[in-house]
Amino acid sequence: MPWMKWLPWRFFVRRFATAHGFLDPLTLMARLQRFAEPSEVSEPIELLRAGALFHARALINSKVIQHNLDWVWPYWIDRQFDPRDESFIPRAFSITHCNLSHRNWTAVGLPDCEEMPVVDPRGLLTPHYDGWSIDAWVVNDSGEQLLPSKLPNCEQRLELDENIAVVTESSQIGLKLHNCARVEIDSGGAHCLLDLKAESTEGGWLVVALRPCNPEGVSFVHKVRLDENRRRWVIEDKLTVDFEQPVDKHLASDYRHGDIYLHLQDEGGRTHGECEVGMASAAALFRIENGQPLHVGVRIPLHADKHKSKHVQTWPDSLQHHCAMSVPDKQFQFLYDAAIRTLVLHSPKDVYPGPYTYKRFWFRDAAFMIQSLLQAGLVDRAERALDQFPHRQKRNGFFHSQDGEWDSNGEALWIFDLYCQLTNRPLKAAWREPVLKGASWISDKRLPKDGSRCGGLLPAGFSAEHLGPNDCYYWDDFWGVAGLHAATAICEREGLENDAHLFNAQARDFQQTIDESLAAAMERLGRPAMPASPNRRLDAGAIGSIAAGYPLQLYPPNDARLTDLANFLIDNCFVSGGFFQDMIHSGINAYLTLHIAQVLLRAGDPRCVDLMRCVARLASPTGQWPEAIHPHSLGGCMGDGQHAWAAAEWVTMQRNCFVREEDDTLVLASGLPPEWLTNEAAEEPIRFGPALTRFGKITLEIHPGASPRISWVAEWYRGAPPIEVRALGFKAVSAAPEVNHVELNA
Repeated sequence: MPWMKWLPWRFFVRRFATAHGFLDPLTLMARLQRFAEPSEVSEPIELLRAGALFHARALINSKVIQHNLDWVWPYWIDRQFDPRDESFIPRAFSITHCNLSHRNWTAVGLPDCEEMPVVDPRGLLTPHYDGWSIDAWVVNDSGEQLLPSKLPNCEQRLELDENIAVVTESSQIGLKLHNCARVEIDSGGAHCLLDLKAESTEGGWLVVALRPCNPEGVSFVHKVRLDENRRRWVIEDKLTVDFEQPVDKHLASDYRHGDIYLHLQDEGGRTHGECEVGMASAAALFRIENGQPLHVGVRIPLHADKHKSKHVQTWPDSLQHHCAMSVPDKQFQFLYDAAIRTLVLHSPKDVYPGPYTYKRFWFRDAAFMIQSLLQAGLVDRAERALDQFPHRQKRNGFFHSQDGEWDSNGEALWIFDLYCQLTNRPLKAAWREPVLKGASWISDKRLPKDGSRCGGLLPAGFSAEHLGPNDCYYWDDFWGVAGLHAATAICEREGLENDAHLFNAQARDFQQTIDESLAAAMERLGRPAMPASPNRRLDAGAIGSIAAGYPLQLYPPNDARLTDLANFLIDNCFVSGGFFQDMIHSGINAYLTLHIAQVLLRAGDPRCVDLMRCVARLASPTGQWPEAIHPHSLGGCMGDGQHAWAAAEWVTMQRNCFVREEDDTLVLASGLPPEWLTNEAAEEPIRFGPALTRFGKITLEIHPGASPRISWVAEWYRGAPPIEVRALGFKAVSAAPEVNHVELNA
């Protein structure tokens, strides 16, 4: 408010702090800001809000977990708090305790349903967003216990049949537990099902436990009660958990009396529990007879009334006509199939880069994910997501997901144009004005050309892509110029000649400014590799400048600025075969490793296959990647435990290995591992398609052998483009326009 400027609040804040022996917070903030370039927004309010919530829980974790290590906690806590484990992190000066070693989970759900229950690596089910969890244990009459979260190993897999389900199987001498989580829908709405099968060589109990925690730590439960028919929990007087059969024995506890786990030998009978601090726990016990498997079903209604979608489909329906892949490498095949389903699950209307930590919208993540949806043939889903973009645009043309980030307009315009190119459809009328306003915003936002390092570029901004402190990032500039090129192409197709001419001139001027800045950086650094900004040396943040090669293709495949940057990153920023992001993430990034692989792919560099194999090795047993991966525990250490952007990159990487566009040429089979093609014992052909390209729809079939045969069936939009087959390890072949197959020779 304007009147706030007249109040001497800075004086009072400074006086209060120093009078009580604290550092002057205003001086501290001013000093911190000196490490960054001056910018309109020091930190986006959206990020501050999310960070405050994240660390509020982590602060609670610090007050609860380390004093109660005799509780049964989620898997990550057992690992991260164990001084004998490679995941151990000392806590001495850490004000907050958060999951930094095993940020791994897998969502289950239905297409177009907003609810996405998550399952951790040991089967802990969190059915509601950021809520309490359900765990399952087995104990026998001799007191032996099977507690999955405390086991060093178990088997977990993602089943992809008529539904998606996470199956977790654990065992200990004489005890077995099979845990299967999935989501189904009926006339009553969506509900999460947990199918449990327990075995004990002697009599015992299957324990279904209500846990006041989840994969991030503490999640409060104040009230729980077992209803009169002993087949339902009522939690916080509103949420329910239903059991297929009556509970044989029931226990409840609160924080003062300790975890319910500590009371499993009690007689039982307590049907309700309350805890004023929010750490109520409960256990529903079901009797296991000697050597007889016990099956118990648990049903948790989801918030179907709040998030019911008009578009909910079955999994088979949602995957009809998608771009299918059939390859001999079972791991690559599974990861592709799982990634397709991850994309579908995370695009109920908007697209989300994760089911939990990142279940919110960014234009950045959306652009990459919608690209993959289009390439996977999921056009209607991509279009529905794009329909949401105009609602997020401000009156001045800014496509807003976070304040202080200047890449979003370029990303929005680029993906609008890509949609039109891949589908051969005109721009929707509702998108026209947002495109024109969005393109104008880019040019209006550029700094004046004053001869400074950042002159003519986009202003310093906050980098949520974690490239470093506020700066004039080339990432923003590359997206800005790509957005202007996209607007030019759209206007040319729509017959808006004046706008097309204007945006083209602005794009050319912007590109020239960027190139002049890069030339100055090359002279300063002594090599052509592009830094993150005109003010930076080469470091891990330079990964942002890879965008000029992938996905934007602003420079030719063998441009020294791209190839030298890729080599710098591989030589200096790789750990265990993958890109290690020092900035914030402090972990190996699957999705950014694939960005480098895409640049190598364009350059015909066979190292792209090595990078793909590394990313495949880093996947979890359920075929997922967290945003960043701990180099020792190999668990997630940053972001969402199921990073949908990473899944999108896997889909796009496989697509581009089979079929990709380079200028006006369609390039086939340029990234396939050579051993796939030369396998004379192959029983099945390799297949991919139908794949959308800028030139039309194409399906490939490859018969491996001494002279592999590649054939294709296509529906071209405007006649066949020049086609080149550039398989690794073979001579490149240019196909004549009337030809639909070639044979390769080494």
